[in-house]
Amino acid sequence: MTDKLRIKVPHGKRIFEVLEEHGKYQQPQLSQEEKAKLKAEKEAFTQRCRDIFERVSPDLIKNHYNWAIMIEPESGDYAIDPDAETAFQKIRQKHPNARIMEKRLNETGCVGRI
Repeated sequence: MTDKLRIKVPHGKRIFEVLEEHGKYQQPQLSQEEKAKLKAEKEAFTQRCRDIFERVSPDLIKNHYNWAIMIEPESGDYAIDPDAETAFQKIRQKHPNARIMEKRLNETGCVGRI
């Protein structure tokens, strides 16, 4: 039987910081090269999604204003629906393990508010 350690996380503190203090969590350290590679991959993914969005959004905005659009950039597929969760389920059926970007069919493509 394993002993369970109960740790209280103080309000306003991140759980991983508390676990680190108790020696229960070790975050792997990334080299500068690995960090740069991850950043470049993220920027490339974002740019591919943005390119697809800019190509298809002018036609879709006319009849589907402010609908959610989920984009899978490797294949160029996308799914739209007024409900974001439904659009996500549609694209997941075609691409179960792919990275997906959510946008809104409006002038900016932004999902939330600032």
